[in-house]
Amino acid sequence: MKLTLKSALVAVTAGLLVAGGFTGCKEKDKGGNTGVKTVKMKLGHNLAEDHAVHIQLLSFAKAVNEKTNGSVSIQIYPNGTLGSEADMVSQIQAGALDMAKVSASTLGNFNSGWNALSVPYVFNNKEHYYSVMDGSIADELYNLTEKDGFRGLTWLDSGSRSFYTKNTPIRKPEDLKGLKIRTMDSQVAIDMMKCLGGSATVMGYSEIYTGLQQGVIDGAENNVTALRDHGDVSKYYCFDEHTRIPDVVVISTKTWNKLSDEQKSIVKECAAAATQEYKKAWLAFENQVLDKAVNVNGVTLVKDVDTAAFQTACQPIYENLKTSSPDVYAIVEKIQNWK
Repeated sequence: MKLTLKSALVAVTAGLLVAGGFTGCKEKDKGGNTGVKTVKMKLGHNLAEDHAVHIQLLSFAKAVNEKTNGSVSIQIYPNGTLGSEADMVSQIQAGALDMAKVSASTLGNFNSGWNALSVPYVFNNKEHYYSVMDGSIADELYNLTEKDGFRGLTWLDSGSRSFYTKNTPIRKPEDLKGLKIRTMDSQVAIDMMKCLGGSATVMGYSEIYTGLQQGVIDGAENNVTALRDHGDVSKYYCFDEHTRIPDVVVISTKTWNKLSDEQKSIVKECAAAATQEYKKAWLAFENQVLDKAVNVNGVTLVKDVDTAAFQTACQPIYENLKTSSPDVYAIVEKIQNWK
């Protein structure tokens, strides 16, 4: 499959060999000599090069390259140059791409088990969220799609998602009545808006700014970093924190199987380290965006939200999952019982 790139691409260069380092899997080259097996991978995501995600992925790629003595190299393709998140997962399945950073909500379109992470208030708080995603439940989710041609490698914090609006502060579900709120193309997100009394309007992220500016939508729901792009057309950010949907780095099963056991071990080690490093980077990123939103754009942060009322309003989603998607509901129960 031939891909057309829309902007300059960022390449991660190979690290220098170090004494006593990685030995790798041996194979013969065309000249009959043995050498270290090399694997080159492409990793796509849809965020800008100054976004914390891109910076962390560059660091991850550099660490992998150095610790494998250059036998595994990862080239990063930012800015959605390889298409949408769903497009990139499809490309992985088709063998045209090796890795991608995508939202767990996108993965729900490929295996419904991932939808458990998009259920409103499935996580009690940030500590519960971190504990689940660093534990065995996440490992089980990573393996769900191996038969579909890819598997999860690690996760990256994407904060909590809340409502932000052009004119209306949202403190209780009733405040959403009659408002057109942009949501992701996710059935769970659409069902949530129905429960809360708002009108779900599915559109691409790039359309939100104009939609708010022209009154096509009254608001949107996302983590606080969305204010970096929409802070000057939004008046309120309301911390109802209805979902905490992680980003996930996925890798082609075919590519994964090309790696030696030692290469796999190093890639997993570097991926896990990237996840832990990113927790601090994400918090700093959130604080930076909020500071500008409040002090430059004049966004009001609404924190006196009736969270219990939002949780109660979302209960029909849980009841529906019991009968419509028992497999997903089983994962939801496992998450809520996690300690």
